[in-house]
Amino acid sequence: MITLVSRLWYWLKKVTVLLLIIWFGSVIVFKYVPVPFSAVMMERQISAWLNFNFSYVSHSDWVDERHISPYLYLAVIAAEDQNFPHHWGFDLDAIERAYKHNQSKKKTVRGASTISQQTVKNLWLWDGRSWVRKGFETAMTPVMEVLWSKTRILTVYLNIVEFGDGVFGVEEASKKFFNKPASKLSMEEAALLAAVLPNPHRYSVKSPSSYVLKRQAWILNQMHLLGGKNFLKINDVRPD
Repeated sequence: MITLVSRLWYWLKKVTVLLLIIWFGSVIVFKYVPVPFSAVMMERQISAWLNFNFSYVSHSDWVDERHISPYLYLAVIAAEDQNFPHHWGFDLDAIERAYKHNQSKKKTVRGASTISQQTVKNLWLWDGRSWVRKGFETAMTPVMEVLWSKTRILTVYLNIVEFGDGVFGVEEASKKFFNKPASKLSMEEAALLAAVLPNPHRYSVKSPSSYVLKRQAWILNQMHLLGGKNFLKINDVRPD
């Protein structure tokens, strides 16, 4: 019995080290190379196959930062993580606010994930809430923050995030919902895309509810308050 446990522990350590090497290698590679797919995209595809939905195809058409409207960079920051240019992967103030909100036992549960954390989750981990996933996410995020620029983090995020059922990445979303490439998105269109990100399966870009439209208006106001596209230049989030 002791021998069996020792062997299992030996192979567990081997596998863990191998996975860490593969993951760290992918962090280095994806700093420069377009991301072909994400863990969440694989999760969605496998789930569709298991449910005999063979028409479902999850994919993303990669576009670099120069082919994404600066309004979308600004809209996502305004909507999801206004401290994005300044934090190191975690927004401690947002975490504290979320903790106090959730401790008050209100019906809604508030999260405090940054764009960096969401990028890690979407690219390497899995969807859903669990302390195990959160633990991996917490350990992996600072490594990515050290090795990638803020522009790279946000560019990868925009290329793999889900904007609707099976609609991954800003290029596919732009063509599907607005019949134009991501580089041509207006401020209003960018804000509408950002408005559905909290739950793209519940909220729709194509048929926005009154809540989504109100959230779009709030995001537009926040974009103006941040200083518009000048905010990106000042904080070196996206190249001109």
